Amino acid sequence: MNKRNVKRFAIVLLFIPVLFFAGCSRGGGNPQTGRRPTAGIDVVEIRERMFAGQVNDIYQNSQNYLGKTIRLEGVFLRAQREGGGFDNFVLRYGPGCCGDDGNIGFEVRWPGNQNYPEHDSWVEAVGELKTYRRGTGSSLYLELISLNVLNRRGAEFVN
Repeated sequence: MNKRNVKRFAIVLLFIPVLFFAGCSRGGGNPQTGRRPTAGIDVVEIRERMFAGQVNDIYQNSQNYLGKTIRLEGVFLRAQREGGGFDNFVLRYGPGCCGDDGNIGFEVRWPGNQNYPEHDSWVEAVGELKTYRRGTGSSLYLELISLNVLNRRGAEFVN
């Protein structure tokens, strides 16, 4: 991992409460049920042009979004945790404290033991917004319904 990626992961971990919070299914449905992930569900779509603003709104007003289904596209990244294990994220890069070093998106987790895609894959994630205890606070994450690797990448850097 190069210095820039190490720096990004450090910032990710520092800004999880403010900026953050997928296995792989190529067929578009839940691998456990075979159903489309959003059939009959009200989904909050995080769009490319308003990506940073929508994600920020979810973090600032999380009580209005907890339990809702969220869909977004972004880069899939794995970050090794101190003490072992990995955290998984779907995010885009944006402005940060030092220029373009901010990460905007969500931590993602499968509820079971599904596989995750390769690091730096472009994915569409659909999941329910939930919270968990982290240290003395809490963090947001998406409990995945589907995580699909896409062939066409969107804008990796957003404002």
